[in-house]
Amino acid sequence: MNNRKLTWRHLKALHQLYISRRTEAKITDNAYIKNVLMGQKKLIKYKSGNVKILEANTGFAVFYKQYFEADYLRYETFLQEQNLESDARRRYTEDDIQTLMFIVEQKKELVQSLSTLRTFSSELFKGQGSKYLENKPGLKDAVCKILGIVDFPEKEPKNLQWRFVVDCPSPKVVVLCENIAHLKNPWKAREHNIELWYVGGNNIGIIDYISPEKLSKPLYYSCDWDYHGLAIYSRIKEKLRLKSFDIELLLPDTHEATLPVNSPHHKSEWDFNKELSGLNREHFSDEALQLINQLIKENKWIEEESLDLIRMLG
Repeated sequence: MNNRKLTWRHLKALHQLYISRRTEAKITDNAYIKNVLMGQKKLIKYKSGNVKILEANTGFAVFYKQYFEADYLRYETFLQEQNLESDARRRYTEDDIQTLMFIVEQKKELVQSLSTLRTFSSELFKGQGSKYLENKPGLKDAVCKILGIVDFPEKEPKNLQWRFVVDCPSPKVVVLCENIAHLKNPWKAREHNIELWYVGGNNIGIIDYISPEKLSKPLYYSCDWDYHGLAIYSRIKEKLRLKSFDIELLLPDTHEATLPVNSPHHKSEWDFNKELSGLNREHFSDEALQLINQLIKENKWIEEESLDLIRMLG
């Protein structure tokens, strides 16, 4: 379900289908709706004699309740609470909405160390590029409204280091994440008593803020399976060893989502002139080494966002 790439407009229409069993919204432009919901699963059909109207088939209501309803209601409540326009004309993607929710939760930290617009865009809207917010003025306005600012500064603050945490009252495990993707779904982590910390890029100094009590719990690292992500893991492992703690690398729950290293907005490359691309072999399990070697051989990588955190921990 991670690849459904629905916008708020699509979600509103699917909800209308669930409530009214029909919609006149034009949503077949979305590949997931057209190829999966209509083509493969045949849960939605055109009205007989009128291709401008879509109708729900038998089974749609059950499928909707299982895979869409909770997300839709969560997003709708959020947009209303934040006084953001929630009509179908807003072309927010699901990730846009989840990122706005993340910004609300981490508002104090973000305002305290407010970056430039392009840094903010590339760090929080991962995979969309540094000009994403510049090209989506409506979304930028929503971000500014949430942060309570008129605009972003022209210069970066000194020693920019965000402390993003999804706290959990009684964590059973602590997961350090290279990216903020999993932190954008805090309800999933909290439901499973997982505490999340963002340690991406040069942000591993954040480990010094994690209490020894939490470091003594089962500690895991979730990352992009590329050179940069795995190199950060090695640095974290060494840093924790100095504190007499250890951390385990989470293995991908699927290998089907491999991407070419030259994917858009991806800047990490394997070094074919060094064994294991220069990574420290001692830091990785046999299974991890096998996967890393395969990725290097095929010049591929695996994006953290495409992986299921709960399944990896299971």
